[in-house]
This record gives sequence, C-alpha cells and structure tokens, in this order.
Amino acid sequence: MRDSSQSQDWDLVIKGHTSLFDIKFRDLWHYRDLLFLFVKRDFISFYKQTVLGPLWFFIQPIFTTLVFTFIFGNLANIGVDGLPHFLFYLSGITAWNYFADCLTKTSTVFRDNANIFGKVYFPRLIMPLSIVVSNLVRFGVQMILLVGAMVYYYNKFEMPIAVVFFPFLVVLMALLGLGLGLIITAMTTKYRDLTFLVTFGVQLLMYGTTVIYPLSEAKAKFSSMAWLIEMNPMTGIIEAFRYCLLGKGEFTLSSIGYSTAVTVVILFLGIIIFNKTEKNFVDTI
Repeated sequence: MRDSSQSQDWDLVIKGHTSLFDIKFRDLWHYRDLLFLFVKRDFISFYKQTVLGPLWFFIQPIFTTLVFTFIFGNLANIGVDGLPHFLFYLSGITAWNYFADCLTKTSTVFRDNANIFGKVYFPRLIMPLSIVVSNLVRFGVQMILLVGAMVYYYNKFEMPIAVVFFPFLVVLMALLGLGLGLIITAMTTKYRDLTFLVTFGVQLLMYGTTVIYPLSEAKAKFSSMAWLIEMNPMTGIIEAFRYCLLGKGEFTLSSIGYSTAVTVVILFLGIIIFNKTEKNFVDTI
C-alpha cells in the first residue's frame, strides 16, 4: 500500500487562493480543444435560425460602407487621400469591426457565462480568447470582400512592401480589443450599468478614430484637436492598416510603436484584473 505521505504527481491541481500574477498560461494550451469547441459554438449559435446566415458577414459591411460613402463622401465631401470612397470606407470598417467585436463581446463574458463558470473548472481566460478567435473567422470573411474591392480598383492604388506588417496589425487589433474587454467585463460584475454604455461608447469612439476620415484630413481641418485623435491607439493601427494594403495613410514607427505600447499595457492590466475578478465573481454577479 502506498504511503499517503509520499509525494504524488497530479495532472491538475486546483487551489482556492493563488497569486494575482498566477495566470497559468500552460493550462490554456492543455484546454485548447475546449477553445475550439467554444469557437464552433459561437459561430453556430450566432447565425442559428437566421434566413441569410453567414451572408450577414458581407451584408453588414457593404451597407455600412454604402451609407458612409453617401453621407461622408458625397454629402460632407470629406477627403479620403485620393482613394475611391468605397475602398477607403470598407478598409476602415473591416478593421474597426474586428476590434469592436472583440471588445464588446469580451466585455460581457462574465455576465453571459455565469452558469458555466459556476459549475465546472476550466481556465476562464479560454472564454474571451475563443471570442477573439471566432471574430477572426468573421474578419477573414470580410477581408475576402475587401480583397475583391481591391481587385476591382486595382489601378487606383499601389500596394507597398509594408503589406508584410499586416498580420502584426491584426494581432494588435485583437489584443487591444481583448484587453479593454477584460477590464470592462471585470468591472461589470459590480457595476451593471457599464453593459449599457459599452455599445454606445464603442460607436462614439469610432468617430474619434480615422475610420471615416484620414488622419491627414483631421490635421488639415482640426489642427488644434488632431492630437486627441492621434492619442487613440486605434488611429495608428487603422492608418497603418490602410497604408499596408492601399499605400495611403500615415504609417510611422512612432505611431505604431505608441499603439503597440498602449496595447501591451492594456492587455497586461486586463489579464491581471480578469484573473483577480474570476476568483470570486460568482458571489457578486
């Protein structure tokens, strides 16, 4: 009979009290199958019992782009750095939608999954990560639409060598949306009112980002306020996104470096706050 005092090696040890910085990233890899299961669930449940199904991936950005083209391009006559209006707005919307979806859907993780979190153990960070990955599928489909528009307007722009930075920009958008979403979802366990402000706040933030106008236009017409737009980390990302694909926009090491630094700080704070909150959120939600 084995001595009970003898040390044993366990596959999984669950502790009630752990350090604030004990994130357990290794567990995320062990539960990777669960991650993909959540991704599949999100994709199927979102379009279940819809008539058009995944076609909404294309319909939403097309209609939004057409509205922006008519209002901001034709009526307001806002400059677009010499690009076709449809292509300019579609590129901005494609990038912004991915960031906004990651943020808004992550911001309700605790509220939407309280029943699951209270019944079974798994690394809680798996849930927001699955949202980022499932939104990446949607982003990829919308990129097909953007590439199609680029082919149609192939003689209206030149794609620079900086296109190699495109994957890095996608990662930045995902991590920035994830970090902000983790902070907000932790706060909503005590302050439910935040859930009503997130959607409105994200829409308002879009107008403070270079989605419907280029940074050069903001500097020309609102020189005294342009610095506020530049302080938005998504401004540098979207400007670089357009430059990498369409050759238009302000892509500098300082702007993308600033966006990267802000993203890293926000992601770090988000993970720490999320890790602290998930230990006792069931008692407060």
